[in-house]
Amino acid sequence: MNKNSKIYIAGHRGLVGSAIVKNLQAKGYTNLVYKTHAQLDLTSQLAVAEFFEAEKPEFVILAAAKVGGIVANNTYRADFIYENLQIQNNVIHQSYLSGVTKLLFLGSTCIYPKNAPQPMKEEYLLTSPLEYTNEPYAIAKIAGIKMCESYNIQYGTNFISVMPTNLYGPHDNFDLETSHVLPALIRKIHCAKLLHEKQYDSVIKDLQVLTIEEAKTYLAKFGVDESKVEIWGTGNPRREFLYSEEMADACVFIMENREFSDVMTSQIKQSTFPENCKTPFEDNSTLKIQNSKLNEVRNTHINIGTGTDISIKELAELIKKIIGFNGELYFNSSKPDGTMVKLTDSSKLHSLGWKHRIELEDGIKNIYEWYCLKNGIELVEKNEEFIVL
Repeated sequence: MNKNSKIYIAGHRGLVGSAIVKNLQAKGYTNLVYKTHAQLDLTSQLAVAEFFEAEKPEFVILAAAKVGGIVANNTYRADFIYENLQIQNNVIHQSYLSGVTKLLFLGSTCIYPKNAPQPMKEEYLLTSPLEYTNEPYAIAKIAGIKMCESYNIQYGTNFISVMPTNLYGPHDNFDLETSHVLPALIRKIHCAKLLHEKQYDSVIKDLQVLTIEEAKTYLAKFGVDESKVEIWGTGNPRREFLYSEEMADACVFIMENREFSDVMTSQIKQSTFPENCKTPFEDNSTLKIQNSKLNEVRNTHINIGTGTDISIKELAELIKKIIGFNGELYFNSSKPDGTMVKLTDSSKLHSLGWKHRIELEDGIKNIYEWYCLKNGIELVEKNEEFIVL
């Protein structure tokens, strides 16, 4: 890519998309294209086709997706598989038809089997059953990986898939019904602290309600009051977390420096392609296919993570310390835990030349400051915890 390349970022308002836009702008890219959902419904085949015909982007970053936590994934199963498949199918296919130079497809490490060996390597994909609660979303993302691989093999496109671990950062979803665990914990513990300190105006503003009684009733649905915060599960599952702006940096690094041929892996069995089938390597003399034969190509996606994890209990305690809440954390073991361990092996990414730098505690401090600033709350840090002014 060069600084004037026309780059379409699908999902530019989301956690990852907004961070990618910020990263590209900071690096001097000036020809960025993005549309809100109201302007472009990515689930509409006709709308997406018309957009690509009109805009003709050179590069595409597909960060748009319907996402949510364990409750949302398990409750809205049909919505998650339908909407994500529609978005992917439309954007990937139109990128091929429009002759896009390179596409980056973003998925999730929930694509891996529930009981995958740890840490999870790219080769563990499709080796055993998925975690049930997010199976529809995972299947959609697996389909996206296979779609990118298949278009590369059949049509010679340059589509790369990346699978980030659990992300958090500015513009995250803090909705208590649909958010992922880290932003949900931040908001619940933050509201509990405000209740404990009787900062009722701040609670009302945060929840956008009329009275403190209404706020308390709403928070009670999620096990939050001035003395305690309920957390689903035992607290024993372990999770890996990556700051969204680091994820964005990894994505831009790959778009700038790597091609599909860099992540192509071969399996044992050989496949023979039709004589008129274009391969993704036909113009590369070092990888030119001999006799129209190519080894099986699979697991070309790239894990993006930190390689370290933390238990949900340890995470909650860390957030509690940073926010400065002195109440109780109650783990409701009658609620589901989900997969017990999910840790990515990011050695492929490291071999390609990128590694994370922001550690979890610093990242949580960053996002808590961002969240409070967004809600008009001033903070001061004292003795490694924040005090609300």
